[in-house]
This record gives sequence, C-alpha cells and structure tokens, in this order.
Amino acid sequence: MPRLQNKTCVVTGAARGIGHAIARRFHAEGATVILTDRDTDTGRAAADALGCRFEPLDVAEEADWTRLADTVPLVDVMVNNAGITGFEEGPVAHDPEHATLADWRAVHRVNLDGTFLGCRYAIGAMKAKGSGSIINISSRSGLVGIPAAAAYASSKAAIRNHSKTVALYCAQQGWTIRCNTIHPAAILTPIWEPMLGDGPDRAARMAALVADTPLKRFGEPDEVAAIAVMLASDEATYVTGAEFNIDGGLLAGSAASPG
Repeated sequence: MPRLQNKTCVVTGAARGIGHAIARRFHAEGATVILTDRDTDTGRAAADALGCRFEPLDVAEEADWTRLADTVPLVDVMVNNAGITGFEEGPVAHDPEHATLADWRAVHRVNLDGTFLGCRYAIGAMKAKGSGSIINISSRSGLVGIPAAAAYASSKAAIRNHSKTVALYCAQQGWTIRCNTIHPAAILTPIWEPMLGDGPDRAARMAALVADTPLKRFGEPDEVAAIAVMLASDEATYVTGAEFNIDGGLLAGSAASPG
C-alpha cells in the first residue's frame, strides 16, 4: 500500500526545487496533493504535469491563507517549504552591519511569517480529526551563523524554534498533530544556478561549494523529499518536535583524520 494513501497534503512553494520534489514524492505515495505557489503560471504547469491540484498562495499574505482554509478546510499533512534568501533580485547586503531594515523584514515576512501562518492554518485544518503532520523546511543556516545572510539565517533559526513550540502546543491540547523540521544544506536546486553557471568550470565551481562537506557533493531534492515522506507517514507517529539534518555530514564536524 502506498505510504500516504488517503492523506490530503498541502505543499507550499512547490512549483520548483525542494517543494516540487516533495509534491512529486507525495503524489507517488498515493496522497491527494495540493501544490501551492505564488508563481501561478509555473505552479499550475507543475501541478498539471503531476496530475494534482494547484492553489495560488503567497505565504506572506494572511488573506491567501484565509482563502485556502475555505477551499481546503481539512488536511492531513502540511509542508511549509516556501522561502526566499533575499538575493532573488541580485546581490544585496545582508550582513549584520549593512543590511537594511526593509530587506531584513522582507525575508522574515516570507520565511517566518509564512511558516507561522502555515502552522496556524494546519492546526485549524487538522484539529477536527485530532491528528496530522506539519513539516517545516528550515535550513542548515538555521543552526549556524551565516555572516553574509543574516536575515535568512535568523528566519530559519526562528522556524526551528517555532516548530518545537507548535509540537508542544498540539501535544498539550491532546492532539496527535506532529510538527517537525527538516534542515537541508547544499541541495542542488535552481537557486544555485547563478553561482554555478553552465561554462566549462561548472564542475570546479560545484566542487568548491561543497569542499567543506564530508560527502563532497550536493544533495538532491529527492533526498529531502524522502525524509518528508517518512515524517508525513504513519511510520513517524511518535516523532514530534524533532529536527532532521540533510547536510552530507557537514554539522558532524571535520572528516579529516588527526595529524
């Protein structure tokens, strides 16, 4: 039997990258998937290709979540994946000294406010049944400092902590609504393409970017999706408030042998 059969799953930011990989794996595991994104054209095309439903959603807009609650009132699995780095429009200062308040707030509005609203929606859509799985996509950057991406690191760290709060709150209410976080590091998604390029030095650039990773490679979106499937399934009914690092061993320490 497919692992997610008879489950309704909402995935945000699912038009591409990690979100799309999760939506694809959920669909393959028998779930009814609602793919959401603020990029309506790409999102709708992605949903059509998978054979699932599309709903436009800007996670930073509370009115969009209200509309989603009306159109999708009951869910079993909520994946809060949508997020931005702050560099989508090109280079901009995001270090603690030079970042503007507007740029800081823009990243938090999508990443943190969007996750808060997604968790709030999920609780409302799951509490009638009293069970469900909320999966929040944080980052390796939420566990360590990132000098050149202060807002991104801060927002992802806050997602990690808020997820634990959600897990405890739901348990306190007597619900088996679980909330966990996934912390990917360097996963090969379109966000890396501007840095990698398509020239003859692409392989060298890739190697340099993962030189400090013990496994010496990028992760793949499907490797993140595999953990999401497990957390969404009934195999993980005793897992809540936990975090899962997908980083090729980066946070384990150095793979070098003592001199």
